Amino acid sequence: MLMTNVLIGGVMNQGLTFLAMMQDGEAGGGAAAAPAKKSMSILDYIASGGALSYVLVLLSVLAVAMIIWNLIELRPTRLAPPELMEQLKKLLAARQVEAAIEICKRRENDSFIARVMSNGLSRTLKSPFGFLEVRAKLEEAAAREVEVLDRPTNVIGMLAAVGPMLGLLGTVIGLIGAFGVLSGLEGAARSNELSRFMSYALVCTAEGLVLAIPCTFLYAIFRRRTTRLVAIIGAEAESLVAGLQVAGAPAIASKPAGAAAMTPAMPGAVAPAAAAARPVGVVPTPTAVGNGGAAGGAARTG
Repeated sequence: MLMTNVLIGGVMNQGLTFLAMMQDGEAGGGAAAAPAKKSMSILDYIASGGALSYVLVLLSVLAVAMIIWNLIELRPTRLAPPELMEQLKKLLAARQVEAAIEICKRRENDSFIARVMSNGLSRTLKSPFGFLEVRAKLEEAAAREVEVLDRPTNVIGMLAAVGPMLGLLGTVIGLIGAFGVLSGLEGAARSNELSRFMSYALVCTAEGLVLAIPCTFLYAIFRRRTTRLVAIIGAEAESLVAGLQVAGAPAIASKPAGAAAMTPAMPGAVAPAAAAARPVGVVPTPTAVGNGGAAGGAARTG
């Protein structure tokens, strides 16, 4: 009987101990789960950055658009379509300049090389020096088109410079608010407001850097790519008009009537017809002038 009581007492003690352990585990799990909060999403972080955070997001969208534009436009086949280059090569080799200009002005052929060749050749035909100036006119047209081509890249460079500044502005605003909370509030309210302003500062700083770092990297890449492509296309354009530049004299002879009259005469200039009609030996030499002057002086003396 005594042994039975001892065994029952031991079993009860073990059971009570197990139940106590289970209760402690449940209480500990509840206490651990109580402080856990829902993790913040990207939108929550953006919202914590205030109005300046949304401005940086909009600038990031603009940067992505400019990057996509450059990736589409800065390609050799886009700047100088092979089909158009082949047509220009045939037309300019046959000296059909007007036909080449008309092809370049077509909407379906709109491209960097088409605008350069159209403007350059049109200005060359209007020049009194004809095709002797074709290279200079093409360089002027190319300079204007390169300026237009660089606009998206310049926007990327501007965003790379503005992004960190806006992020720094958000940091300063957040720190000003945090110090204002430290001096004006106490207790739990101070902790909440302090965390809010610090989140504002850090989120704006992070967004500014996220905007600036890729833009700085891609700006350098796009500038170098633009320079290389323009150099290649410029060499191809120069090869297209090489025959016209060599045969520049006929273009000057084919100027419209009245062009010579519009050209101002230089002092001492002699007309071509007069120069051709002047007999050889008529132009006095300094020696002849000296001898004639001496003879005249002797005659007057006598």
